[in-house]
Amino acid sequence: MKPFLTFCALCCFAAIFILPIQYYTFLRILVSIGALLVLYNTLNSKQHYFSITFLVILILFNPVFPIYLYRKNIWIPLDIITGILFLLIGFVEKKEHKKEEEETTEEISEHPIQIHQRTVSRDRIINPKKTTEE
Repeated sequence: MKPFLTFCALCCFAAIFILPIQYYTFLRILVSIGALLVLYNTLNSKQHYFSITFLVILILFNPVFPIYLYRKNIWIPLDIITGILFLLIGFVEKKEHKKEEEETTEEISEHPIQIHQRTVSRDRIINPKKTTEE
């Protein structure tokens, strides 16, 4: 999913240039699909702050009922912010996934160590002669 989100971000950054109207229609479709994917993933992982943000992006870029702002200088900041958000969600999702994997490996690795320490502490041999001499 990260390559697709990166592609969406690059297309948003390319939209700041003057391009034919067909590109902007393609951009609306692409960003809408990307926003739907992110919205689905964020709702499943209960990250509501990203869900609300990408719901707004989905509404703004939807190709079915397009919102026309008629001025390029209004769309340029929106395209840049949307591109940054797509890059951000791609990298944040990857970092959170790595953190979850690290936590599970830490839990797995800590458990055998604790058992090993317990068994070693029970298996000590105490020499009774040393205790009586002291």
